[in-house]
Amino acid sequence: MEKATLLEWYRQMVLIRRFEQKCAELYQLGKIGGFLHLYIGQEAIAVGSIAARRAADHVITAYRDHGHALAVGTETKYIMAEMLGKATGVSKGKGGSMHLADVSRNFWGGHAVVGAHLSLAVGLALSESYRGTDNAVLCYFGDGATNIGYFHESLNLAGVWQLPVVWICENNQYGMGTAVDRASAVSEMIRKAHAYGMEGKQVDGMNVFAVYEATKAALQAVRDGAGPQFLEMITYRFEGHSMGDPLRYRTKDEVEKWRADDPIGILERHLLEQGIATQQELDQVDTAVDAELAAAVQFAEESPLPALEKLYTDIYVDSE
Repeated sequence: MEKATLLEWYRQMVLIRRFEQKCAELYQLGKIGGFLHLYIGQEAIAVGSIAARRAADHVITAYRDHGHALAVGTETKYIMAEMLGKATGVSKGKGGSMHLADVSRNFWGGHAVVGAHLSLAVGLALSESYRGTDNAVLCYFGDGATNIGYFHESLNLAGVWQLPVVWICENNQYGMGTAVDRASAVSEMIRKAHAYGMEGKQVDGMNVFAVYEATKAALQAVRDGAGPQFLEMITYRFEGHSMGDPLRYRTKDEVEKWRADDPIGILERHLLEQGIATQQELDQVDTAVDAELAAAVQFAEESPLPALEKLYTDIYVDSE
């Protein structure tokens, strides 16, 4: 791969990590309200998979959505403004952390109801099928969503109608505070896909190269008419389910074991060991990310709150 591409992946992953760390800080200062679910540890999935898509392909995800928003290319300052509930945010300050969206980039959110967006992914894919395009849908969800009715209904219809969806299960080992093997009759999510005619593939979700190659192949299969594809990305969130999570359900040793496979660290070691980039070049990327993030926070804090009358707009399609 070209050096510029790999450095861009590194930049995006570092940006996501530091964006999340800054959001945690702002949340603790009371500047971000509601719930806040961090993507720390899962950066390779959003970056690697979205790098494999075409601009016309759709992206839709659940409430741990900041990484996906940054990976599709939405400007950092507009995402940060949304986090702070400001009128300049991507959802005009009305969505907050869990409802980021950017129509201009075919990024449809950011959905707070567990599993509900999978049915929307089916609708997006059905629209492309009706129009006769070869555009696809990347639909992300957590392992916990596989126990929800929406999951089974959506995979079933996608299979029946052979819709162009790549289902991406971000299996981070826990649904809130419950381990997968305590909540699911099967611990491998790909086995659930088998019931709907999808073979499925498990992928190292901590390795951006593995994620990219698997997603690229799945998208090509969809475009070739092979029907929906299912990828189970094995990953781990380093922080809690949300900011209010006391993390009493997992051991320090378990967390440290996964931290040894930090996705940013894996990419960084590859760049350095293969002589693709120097430490100075990576440090320059880090510095640029810090400057971008500082400017985004300043923009968000200086932006106005939504006007009271805007509470009644954007409810229906034809409203302002």
